[in-house]
Amino acid sequence: MKKYQGEAALLLITVIWGGTFALIKNALTDISPSLFLALRFGVASIILFPFLYSQLKNVNRETIVAGTILAVFFFLGFQFQTIGLNYTTATKSGFITGTFVVIIPILQTLIEKRKPRTHNIIGVVLVFIGLVFLSSRGENLFHFFEQFGSDLNIGDLFTFICAILFAFQVVYVDIFTKKYPFMPMVFIQLFISAIGGTLAAIILPSFGLEQTKFILNSNVITAILYTSIFASIIAISIQLKYQKVVSPTKAGIIYSFEPIMAAIIAYIILSEKITNFGLIGGAFIFAGLLVSEIFSNKDE
Repeated sequence: MKKYQGEAALLLITVIWGGTFALIKNALTDISPSLFLALRFGVASIILFPFLYSQLKNVNRETIVAGTILAVFFFLGFQFQTIGLNYTTATKSGFITGTFVVIIPILQTLIEKRKPRTHNIIGVVLVFIGLVFLSSRGENLFHFFEQFGSDLNIGDLFTFICAILFAFQVVYVDIFTKKYPFMPMVFIQLFISAIGGTLAAIILPSFGLEQTKFILNSNVITAILYTSIFASIIAISIQLKYQKVVSPTKAGIIYSFEPIMAAIIAYIILSEKITNFGLIGGAFIFAGLLVSEIFSNKDE
């Protein structure tokens, strides 16, 4: 029962995260990415602090270290993805970021010494195929790979580093949440990410990696509030509470539903069309989860 609750909770996270794309896309016309991250995680930290004050007073050193490690992977993942987007396309960024689902089983084997089950590997392969279809956006698949391979740039490298960092975060969530209380780690992750965003908002414009801009309007306020409360406090709390009952590889497969949820919500909010390739990609990702789920039940 706990496994099913955990999987349902992680699936809920993909719905919450899927809703961020349309909102952030609208907001970033009026606010620079690093400043947005600083405000997103800063507001989330301020809201959460009064509720965790008593726990944070008694938090031990090991929990602080664990939360800090998660925060470093989490924030740098966002930051490398943001920098990469300055040099590569959104399509390539989404595809490369999605490859974290392939990296997770490797890290799980190396760090936790736990080899993923065969059915989970099959699920990962199906999800990867689904990501190819989603990223091609209706193009000929051969043309997609030809263009992808011939136009690799520094932005693609930054985005791949982002995928590796997110994969590390998923694996270490599995390790740390079995040892330490999760709510203090949620706060530490948000607070350090807020500091990181603030530093990046100051430093990156100096190197020409970002242009500072800030216009406070309804789009920016809505995006900050949604990402602070739902995509940060609630989603990260759910992740750290429930992912420990789901293997990292299985969690990665579930998280791959995020682009599907994003496409559905973008269709509703922004009227963005879902292509036939997108539907095929979604079907492959769903099949990957289904294979992983059915055969894992037979093992029990």
